[in-house]
Amino acid sequence: MKKDIHPENYRQVIFLDTSSGERFLISSTAETDKTDKWKDGKEYPLKEIEISSASHPFYTGKDTVVDTAGRVEKFKARRAAQQKGVKSKAEKKAEKKTKRESKK
Repeated sequence: MKKDIHPENYRQVIFLDTSSGERFLISSTAETDKTDKWKDGKEYPLKEIEISSASHPFYTGKDTVVDTAGRVEKFKARRAAQQKGVKSKAEKKAEKKTKRESKK
C-alpha cells in the first residue's frame, strides 16, 4: 500500500449486519463509538448496518421485504384511512338511483 494516501483513521472495522447477524472485518474510515472482539481475539471498532450482501435479496436470492422504518405499515394505514371516506362505484350508483327515484 502506498504511504500517505489514506486518511489517518483508516483502520480495520467490524461491520455488523443487524438484519442477518453476519459480521465482516474490513478496512474503513467509518466513525463509530462502539467496539467488539473479532475471531482473532482483538478488539476493533464496531459499525452496525441494516443491509449488507448477507441480507440483501440481490445477493441472497431470497425475495424478502426489509422494512426497518415501517414504511409499508405507514402506507397501509394511510391507504385504509383514505378508503374509509371513498365510496365504491356500486355505492355511488345506488346513491344516484335513490336520489333520482326520490325526485320523481
